[in-house]
Amino acid sequence: MAAPELRKAAVLLASLPEEEAAQLLSKLHPKQVELVSIEIARLGHIAGDEQSTTIREFAEVNPQAFGSSAGGLDLAKSLVEKALGKNANSTLENVRQQIEALPFAFLQKIDATHLLTFIMDEHPQTIALILSHLAPQKAAQVIAGLPSERQLSVVRRIARMGQTSPEIIQEVERGLEHRMSSITSQSFETAGGVEAVAEILNVADRATERGLLENLAQEDPDLVEEIRRRMFVFEDIAKFAVKDIQTVLKNVENSQWALALKTASDELKQKVLGNMSTRAGEMLKEEMDYLGPVKRSAVEQMQQQIVDVVRRLEDAGEITVNAGEEVEELV
Repeated sequence: MAAPELRKAAVLLASLPEEEAAQLLSKLHPKQVELVSIEIARLGHIAGDEQSTTIREFAEVNPQAFGSSAGGLDLAKSLVEKALGKNANSTLENVRQQIEALPFAFLQKIDATHLLTFIMDEHPQTIALILSHLAPQKAAQVIAGLPSERQLSVVRRIARMGQTSPEIIQEVERGLEHRMSSITSQSFETAGGVEAVAEILNVADRATERGLLENLAQEDPDLVEEIRRRMFVFEDIAKFAVKDIQTVLKNVENSQWALALKTASDELKQKVLGNMSTRAGEMLKEEMDYLGPVKRSAVEQMQQQIVDVVRRLEDAGEITVNAGEEVEELV
């Protein structure tokens, strides 16, 4: 396998539940198992966009079928043992030796943000040397955090870098490992982020939510837009009161629903169809059947367009969105 295909295979296997990944791995030739396992061991954290893109290239699947989002030596060992059974020892030893022999192997478990803190003030040539030994995804994250003038300097040096003396690599590696020793022995947990804010505001009262978002929008409107997109998801439309769903139906075309409902739950489909006239519902069903297979990305894009319509209607006071809550009982 070529390097890009190896990485894609590793990302896919790391995304599957271990038992299913091991079953796939067991169908490969032992040498292929070794190569893919080494790539899995190198992965570290897998970014969500890379994982989604890779999965879509292999098949249109239910995202709930994918559990893990990180590689690493432990996962590679586990998969090899399950795939090869009693014949795993030699492959495991080859994987271990190759991973441990890699320059800057200790950086696999280090988050790009932490790494950036330690190398920000290094000479561009040193940064270029370090990044050239990282997985492309992590290297890109580090570069994105550098000032623009240093980005150009580092990328230029990576592009022009040829063979480097092993002694120089070892010297830079030892120095960096020594300085980062305080965090290489620790494990870190991701917390906070836009998703966390969205979840908090989803359960906050409407006045608090609106006030916070309006104030934040004065400083960072793009951040507010991102938070709002995470606060309400397409499937939440199934929780709407009859009056609200009918208001949404008036503002969304049948052709939009036909595409958006392709991956929707039966509950949501029934909610939409049940609030249409018999004729409109039949026309929508026909249009959905006529569409045939479509790309998941196109469906998700259309669902987001409808979510945007819902948020505009909410801002205009035409509907009430109770994301994450049951509709309050009237007494």
